[in-house]
Amino acid sequence: MNAEDKNNTPIDESENHLDQSTTDSPEDKLKLLEEKLAEAEAQVLYVKAEGENIRKRSIEDIDKARKFALERFSGELLSVKDSLDAALTVENANLESYKNGVELTQKQLINVFEKFGINEIKALGEKFDPNQHQAISMVESEEEPNKILTVLQKGYLLNERVIRPALVTVSKTKST
Repeated sequence: MNAEDKNNTPIDESENHLDQSTTDSPEDKLKLLEEKLAEAEAQVLYVKAEGENIRKRSIEDIDKARKFALERFSGELLSVKDSLDAALTVENANLESYKNGVELTQKQLINVFEKFGINEIKALGEKFDPNQHQAISMVESEEEPNKILTVLQKGYLLNERVIRPALVTVSKTKST
């Protein structure tokens, strides 16, 4: 390396340094930041649109679930209806055959109820529970107060939730 090369080297490096400083000028930095901002805005819009699409799909899925939630239950009930229809088409039926047919149909219905978590509320002889029973009247009785004496209409639970309370008559102490 000669003296000229040594002198040229710092100049070349300083020119190279000047090139970098011109690329890092405020205008270039601003341009770079504007590009990054545009990219970030595009990403925000994309994420916003994706969120909106997910929300719409969720609403559609919920609507479909509501519409078709009873599909399996309805399919099971069709066999019960078929049995009732068959009973009505019998020409030479007597009272006993109708009774047997109704009992079989009732068993079918009870099986469907059990399959789908519908259970009868046990009420007769039980202590009155306002969460499961609805008292129609109170009757003076020798029984302990608030004991269910008669069931006028059965109540039902769907997965341990009351869908219809039992309509009952409840005992009260005799007036003296």
